[in-house]
Amino acid sequence: MKVKVMNSSSKKTREKIKKAFAILIKEKQYLEKITVTDLTRKADITRSAFYTHYDNIYEVAQEIQNETFDVLRTNMSILKSTDDINACLDEIFKYLKENENFYSLIFSSDVPLLFSSKLNKMINQYLCDMLSMKNIKDLELKITFFIDGCMALVIKHFRQELNCSLDEINAYMKDAFKSLFSK
Repeated sequence: MKVKVMNSSSKKTREKIKKAFAILIKEKQYLEKITVTDLTRKADITRSAFYTHYDNIYEVAQEIQNETFDVLRTNMSILKSTDDINACLDEIFKYLKENENFYSLIFSSDVPLLFSSKLNKMINQYLCDMLSMKNIKDLELKITFFIDGCMALVIKHFRQELNCSLDEINAYMKDAFKSLFSK
């Protein structure tokens, strides 16, 4: 049975597992190449400790994905109009900066591509609900262009393929949003 009540020890163990997972993703590049043995060695925990918290490696990946989506959902829930985009982006980038080391490891592999489609759909829905444009096809194209571009910039930053800071990317995204969606 998985841990239902999270005490500080359980939280620490889960954090060790997620950190080890991120390191292994960077090293091995593919989720399928990570084993529970690799992970328990890297996290310096026992197999039973791992199985107390997770059934398999994919469950760890799913939890990391869900945590990321939860942060984005929380921040995007403030979007009621285009005036709210700056505050939303500021909060998202604050979170990314606070977790820069972790996301640098995660985004150094091809794993982000696995959940980018879900992320795209989620953000697309928030923006569609917030924006009102007469030409729906035009809105769909603009939103897709914006989301895909933003995700690519963030991933390239964490892969160190882009010579700019998260603050510069945040400012650029704000300007791009204004250019694309201002009436």
